[in-house]
Amino acid sequence: MNSSYASYAFALLRIVAGLLFALHGSQKLLGFPGDGQTVELGSLMGVAGIIELVGGLLIAVGLFARGAAFLASGQMAVAYFMAHFPKSPLPLLNQGEPAVLFCFIFLFIAAHGAGIWSLDELRGRRAIG
Repeated sequence: MNSSYASYAFALLRIVAGLLFALHGSQKLLGFPGDGQTVELGSLMGVAGIIELVGGLLIAVGLFARGAAFLASGQMAVAYFMAHFPKSPLPLLNQGEPAVLFCFIFLFIAAHGAGIWSLDELRGRRAIG
């Protein structure tokens, strides 16, 4: 990344996207934030909630971020094609923009790695030092 601020902007993107994704899982599994309704853990939505909560937190703190982001990206692609695409192929018309954005943000994180302000970076320094 060329800009002196790019690594900081990327870290903020990773943290915010991870936390927002974790909130989707928290809503499914814990009913928070929201009306308190939860989904069954063994259901498709329950598995999605686990991936969102655990994966989002791993992405936010930058621990095993490449793998977590790759799994989260795949989940969002599946969610888009299962829940949104049948309504319309255009994300603007099928309310699929969040799924598409999460998918590609996480795909970038999977390709790039966690970057600064991450536990992966801290673990890498310890392995080298």
